[in-house]
Amino acid sequence: MLDAALRDGTAQRPSVFEVFSRRLSGGRRYGVLAGTGRVLEAVERFRFGADELEWLAAERVVSPTTIDWLADYRFGGSISGYREGDVYFPTSPVLTVEGTFAEAVILETLILSILNADSAIATAAARMVSAANGRPIAEMGSRRTQEHAAVSAARAAWIAGFGATSNLEAGRRWGVPTMGTAAHAFTLLHDTEEGAFRAQIDAMGTGTTLLIDTYDVMAAVETAVRIAGSELGAVRIDSGDLPVVVQAVRDRLDALGATSTTITVTNDLDEYAIAGLAASPVDSFGAGTRLVGGSGYPTAGFVYKLVERADEDGTMRAVAKKSAEKAGNGGRKWAFRRLEEGVAVEERIVVTDEQPHVADARDLVVPLVVGGIPWAEYLGAEGARAARAHHAHVIAELPADARRLSGGDPAIPTVLV
Repeated sequence: MLDAALRDGTAQRPSVFEVFSRRLSGGRRYGVLAGTGRVLEAVERFRFGADELEWLAAERVVSPTTIDWLADYRFGGSISGYREGDVYFPTSPVLTVEGTFAEAVILETLILSILNADSAIATAAARMVSAANGRPIAEMGSRRTQEHAAVSAARAAWIAGFGATSNLEAGRRWGVPTMGTAAHAFTLLHDTEEGAFRAQIDAMGTGTTLLIDTYDVMAAVETAVRIAGSELGAVRIDSGDLPVVVQAVRDRLDALGATSTTITVTNDLDEYAIAGLAASPVDSFGAGTRLVGGSGYPTAGFVYKLVERADEDGTMRAVAKKSAEKAGNGGRKWAFRRLEEGVAVEERIVVTDEQPHVADARDLVVPLVVGGIPWAEYLGAEGARAARAHHAHVIAELPADARRLSGGDPAIPTVLV
């Protein structure tokens, strides 16, 4: 596309691209936008170096003219959209990219690959947080995904309300609180389970979390309390019929006087398994495998579409696909959320070039990049913290039905005007 547009002169036409999802995956009631801060950083540093250009030339992917154009590529346009951590619904314009056709079209894969993965994980994470009903959840999925995705998954889950991650790089890079427990390998390394527990307590103190299901769970509880005393911090259960095992462990801990020792549960948890433990004396959860796969829906389904472009005389024209199943809505869009008594009741999308004012509604679209420069407040660890705080605010505004785990209609309707 770029090669042909540079050749015929349309590459420099001012254009508006929009990121949105036609539907919510799995009949979910809302989606959670995550990855925006990563997108802004990626766009700012998006370059074609000597190695990339040499390969493109050698493989004759594009013409020499396009190679020269790519060598000088810097995005100089503007990006606006929903704040990271916000919720979205079908057709919500979560990101709008404005610039020449050439400089904007080349960002499609970069933007979608980040937003689709991070938002899928954040959406699954938010549902798990809701199911946990106030009990903390730690992200533990690093070994179940690609190494770089593990870091971004931890970030997305934290934005959506998880309390910590076992991924130390996410802590270093994004400021996500970190935690961890011993694995079964540590217990198996020692000649006895007691030896493993003693070694961990000697190193970490009695406040540590002991993994108690390597052999016999109830025997491990006895051993753990005998060594650490009633000050034992926590025990972790990673297998078995969890509601039954958790209750038995709680009863035994209490009988041994370890009433303050908490119980954390792992083992391929998703929102449904967490909800199934609502009546069990679980104090915290760890989620990994299901989380990093979006709990069955590994992509948010975002698309990147041209919605407006200039004619030869410079007049901006709305454009959109007209195919039966994928018809779009052309034109530059602005989004607002109407609330009644603090509860969201409608997503209103207004098609117009200039940002309008909608009474009794909150503007959802904010500037993110101006003249190629991203707003600093959305970047780095500070940006991730701001996104987490924003998410906590907007998720509390959703109606009660939004927290249902069963499939259904979006929590609020979207009205296009």
